[in-house]
Amino acid sequence: MKRTLFTLILLIAFSIIGFAQADKIIGRWKTIDDKDGSAKSIVYIFKATNGKYYGKIEKLFKEPEKICAECEGTNKNQPILGMMIINNLVEKDAKLTGGTILDPNNGKIYKCNLSIGADGEKLNVRGSLDRGGWIGRSQTWLRIK
Repeated sequence: MKRTLFTLILLIAFSIIGFAQADKIIGRWKTIDDKDGSAKSIVYIFKATNGKYYGKIEKLFKEPEKICAECEGTNKNQPILGMMIINNLVEKDAKLTGGTILDPNNGKIYKCNLSIGADGEKLNVRGSLDRGGWIGRSQTWLRIK
C-alpha cells in the first residue's frame, strides 16, 4: 500500500513539473538571424482553448511590410506580420512537439519541437524534415521581458 501511494505521488509530481515546463514556453520570444546575429522578429507563443500551442509573429524588425511570396495555401502572398508560424504543438515530456513551424523566408513547413533552456530565458527551437528530428536546423530564441 505504501509503495503504491509513493508511486502515485511521484507520478503526480513529475506531471506537475512537466506541465510547469511547457507553460514557461508561453510568452514573447525574440528570433535571431543566423547569418548576422541581429534580431529578426518577435513571436508570441500561446496555448489555445483546444489545448494546443501556437506562435504568431507580432513584430518584424526588418521589412515590416514583407509578404510571404514563397508560402503556399492561405499564407500565399500574405503579410508575414501577424502570421501564425507555429501550429498544433502538444505537450510531451516537458517540451512541445507534434506540430509544425513555417519558415516565412522560404515558405517551407517543418516538424517542430520547442523546449525551454535551463535558465528559462532561452527557447530551443528545432525544425526538421523527419519525424525524429534528425534532419533539420536548431535556433535559440530569447525571452522578451
